[in-house]
Amino acid sequence: MEKSRLTFLGTGTSQGIPIIGCTCEVCRSADRADKRFRSSAFVEYAGRRILVDAGPDFRMQMLAHGLHNLDGILLTHNHKDHTGGLDDVRSLNYIDRQATEIYCERNVLEDLIREYPYVFRFPKYPGAPEWQLNVIDERPFLLRDDLRGKELVWVHDKGYHFRLPDGTLVPTGSKIEDIVHEAPHPEGAPSPDECRIIPVRGLHGTLPVLGFRFGQIAYLTDMSSIPESEMEKLQGLKHVTLNTVSYKPHHSHFSLDEALAMADRIGAQHTWLTHLSHTFPRYATFREDLRRLCRERGIHSDVQPAYDGLVIE
Repeated sequence: MEKSRLTFLGTGTSQGIPIIGCTCEVCRSADRADKRFRSSAFVEYAGRRILVDAGPDFRMQMLAHGLHNLDGILLTHNHKDHTGGLDDVRSLNYIDRQATEIYCERNVLEDLIREYPYVFRFPKYPGAPEWQLNVIDERPFLLRDDLRGKELVWVHDKGYHFRLPDGTLVPTGSKIEDIVHEAPHPEGAPSPDECRIIPVRGLHGTLPVLGFRFGQIAYLTDMSSIPESEMEKLQGLKHVTLNTVSYKPHHSHFSLDEALAMADRIGAQHTWLTHLSHTFPRYATFREDLRRLCRERGIHSDVQPAYDGLVIE
């Protein structure tokens, strides 16, 4: 199985940690493990560089880790703490001279059209982000390769154009259909050069959302339940990421008890908790509490809180 490597760029809730104006022990902590951007992850898999979610901290996360040249951005769902930074791909368009490939469900695309109308209005405003949208669902999909090497060229006062192999410059799109596509789906056995990703359906309260499996790593966030039909996709994992925001039950996230029960059910070697709120103790204390709880409950997965900058592979 293709090796995968995941870096947690953010492990906090929609407000991050510290929260504006809060003076609790966690928000005042000097421990870097208690400083949490909004949840996001960077994945290296099958020779590709993939971002999962681009929230309001996208710019600072990319700068903090020296990241650019993304092969794709996968969106789990359309809440602002997961999509609010998408305008900042303009920097990647300029530096890497590539349109940014975004993969999302149809309902997320429809929300993006409403929330970023200037991206989908033609002729485009010069300098608007250059996106290529790829619609996905629960079926495995492939990252597209056909735009690799298709260079973006800035034309003064007109905006970006694609340079064709013969040197001709053409606008990047004249209608929505030019920038919205169905993501390709794999056929037959995997080939050595393809990047095959397995979506995992979950529910965020009543909102359908997606997590993603990359080889032996699965990244699941903003879920309060996972349909039984999806559990087979989570077998044989080395690492799984689950979300939890509180000890108490929550209407759209796993409580800690629910997350621990799901970790035990999935049975990955390592379970990493993300989307953490300041209602949990400081990192070092919380880590020890989790070890104790897992011993008491006979949970064999190594369950730990993730932190910004943690790398797993």
